[in-house]
Amino acid sequence: MNWLEWKLWDWPFFDERHHDLAGRVIDWTASNHHEANHHENGDDLNTQCRDIGLSLGKSGLLDVVVPRDGEEFDVRALCVIREGLTYDHALADAIFAMQGIGTLALQQHGTPEQKERYLPGCRDGSRIAAFAVTEPEAGSDVASMATTATRDGNDFVLNGEKTLISNSNFADQFLVVARTGEAPGARGLSAFIIDRDTPGLIVGEAIDFIAEHPAGKLSFRDCRVSGDALVGEAGQGFKVAMGAFDIFRPSVGAAGVGLARRAMGEAVKRVSNRTLFGKAMADMQTVQMMLADMAADIDTSALAVYRAAWEKDVRGNTSSYGPSMAKLLGSEGAGRVVDQAVQLCGGAGVTHGTLVERLYREARPMRIYEGASEVQKIIVGRAILKSLASVS
Repeated sequence: MNWLEWKLWDWPFFDERHHDLAGRVIDWTASNHHEANHHENGDDLNTQCRDIGLSLGKSGLLDVVVPRDGEEFDVRALCVIREGLTYDHALADAIFAMQGIGTLALQQHGTPEQKERYLPGCRDGSRIAAFAVTEPEAGSDVASMATTATRDGNDFVLNGEKTLISNSNFADQFLVVARTGEAPGARGLSAFIIDRDTPGLIVGEAIDFIAEHPAGKLSFRDCRVSGDALVGEAGQGFKVAMGAFDIFRPSVGAAGVGLARRAMGEAVKRVSNRTLFGKAMADMQTVQMMLADMAADIDTSALAVYRAAWEKDVRGNTSSYGPSMAKLLGSEGAGRVVDQAVQLCGGAGVTHGTLVERLYREARPMRIYEGASEVQKIIVGRAILKSLASVS
C-alpha cells in the first residue's frame, strides 16, 4: 500500500460503483482542498462551511447522504466518502456527514410535504441541516434530556437548551428532539423539524473546540411550532433520533481510518527522510515496529468498518454490534495511530500549525461524538451476552 496517497482498499466488500465513487472523492478534494483550510485563507468559518456544502452538493456527493425517493441508503458509499474526505480534512467530512445526520429522520419518517420542503435543498447543498439533541446535562444519556415540547392546541411550544450542536451558527433547519411526556424516559421524546427563523429559537454563541469544527448553543424560549413540524409519531423521538446513529456509526469509524491513514503517511514520509544518530530512521527496528503497530490498527479498523457497512447493505443486518464495533475501533485506533505519528515526528508533531499536530487535535473528539467509546463498549458487551442467551 502507498501510505502517501489515499485510494480505496482493493477488498471484496466493494462494488465497481464504490471504486468510481472513490475517484470522485479524490477529484473533489483535489479541486476544493483550499475550501477546507480555514486558517490558510482567513475566511469566516461559517461562510467556508456553507461553500463546502454547496460544492459537495454540486459534485453530487451529497446524493449519498440525502438519496432520492426510492433509492437505497448505501452505507458502504457513505463510509468511502467519509474516509476520503477526512484523509484530506475533517472539516469537509463534518459538513458532509451532518447533511445526512440532520435529514435522515426526515428521509425515514417525514411526511411527503416535509420531504419536499427540506430534502432537495440539503441534497444540492443550498440548505444546511443540523441535528439538535445534546443538552448541557444530557449527552450520551439522550433519554434524560430536559427540553420540553408542550402541546397547545394544534401547536407545540418548546423550552430548553441545547449545546454542542454542529452547524448551529449557519444551519437553515434543525431536527430537534424534545420531551413531550407520553411516557417516562426515552418513550416520552418527540422529534421536530424547525426552521432557523422560527420565533423563540435563539442561536447562541459558537463553541471553540480543540479542532476546527462549527458548533454552538441553541435556546428555545416559548418557541411555537405547528403540529406539522412533528417528525414521525409523538413519543417516538428516541427511535427517530437513534436511527441516524445506527446508520452513521460505521462511518465515524471510516473517518477515523481516513485520518489514521493520513497520519501514517506523514510518519512514513518523516522516517524516510530523516536520520537519527547517524542512521536512517526507517532502518531502526523500533521505528519499524511502531509503523507495524500503526498499520495493524488501521487494517483492523478498516476491516471492522467495511464489514459492518457490507452487512448492512447486503444482508440487511440491523444489529448494533457491527456499527458500534466499527465506531469503537475506528476512533480509538485513529487516536493511537496519530499519537505514534506525533512521536515519530518529534518536535514537528507538537508544533502548532503542522499537519500532524492538526490531525492529533482532530482525532480526539472522535472517541466522544455520536456515542462515546464507553457507550459503544456497553452496546457491544450487551450484544455478546444477548447472543449467548439466545443459544442457551
